[in-house]
Amino acid sequence: MARSRMHENEIATDVDLVRRLLAAQQPQWARLPIELVESYGTDHDIYRLGGTMCVRLPRIAWAAGQAAKEGDWLPRLAPHLPLAVPVQLALGAPGEGYPFAWSVCSWLPGVNANGSIADLGRAAVDLAAFILALRAVPVTGAPPRARGARGAPLTELNAPVRRALAALGDRIDAASASASWEQSLSAPAWAGPEVWVHGDLLPGNLLVVDGRLSGVIDFGGLNAGDPACDLQPAWNVLDRPGRKRFRAALDVDDASWLRGRGWALAQAVVALPYYWATNPGIVRQAQHAVGSVLADD
Repeated sequence: MARSRMHENEIATDVDLVRRLLAAQQPQWARLPIELVESYGTDHDIYRLGGTMCVRLPRIAWAAGQAAKEGDWLPRLAPHLPLAVPVQLALGAPGEGYPFAWSVCSWLPGVNANGSIADLGRAAVDLAAFILALRAVPVTGAPPRARGARGAPLTELNAPVRRALAALGDRIDAASASASWEQSLSAPAWAGPEVWVHGDLLPGNLLVVDGRLSGVIDFGGLNAGDPACDLQPAWNVLDRPGRKRFRAALDVDDASWLRGRGWALAQAVVALPYYWATNPGIVRQAQHAVGSVLADD
């Protein structure tokens, strides 16, 4: 099984490469079964390693620093969080013709949150508890945030959102999406202290066991910034009653709610033209988010 190509200059990986990297750098695991994990993730290939581990290999240069960031910060964050997060067991170096750092992590059980949550009201409360716990961890020493990164002011996303809306043409209701985006841009900026944001609390990064949220993965967007960024699951995961419960649990003011809605819209709109022909899973998720945002306006 091979994954489709989504990016220019992306690196192809396969089971043989994983085994060679392990043999050279982590030989104690090199003889374990290795299997590519089916996923609609965009920047890593993930391989199941034996029964309790996985190997994560960046496909593209922009994801190359994620393994080091997760290895540095997840051990500090995990003790404070009410949902499971991955444990990095080893950090691999470039080698065997592969140019990026890579990692071996614990395998967390569960399925993603696409239609697998039994009670969206309870999920709203569980998500809020995770977000509040993450926000409460001091951000001292947080890595610098790039322009337009998760938690940044929405104004830094305006240009890519406008380009994406133009590229989409009539594939979405661009007029309504533009009007919603203008509303979010007009909301007062966050004036409080920056907090930790996961930045990508979408169904593919939420794990579900027996119908209930159990874990959160993929901390590549981890940043200190505007907490409204982590309101995205309101429109990506929850239904309308769940959104109300989520907002109440987080005690979200009107301006933050508008900025959170803007983050959900921006991430979906920018993803749609980029992945339209290569990643149907991301396209479905983004279309759902746009529909939820516009129905909520």
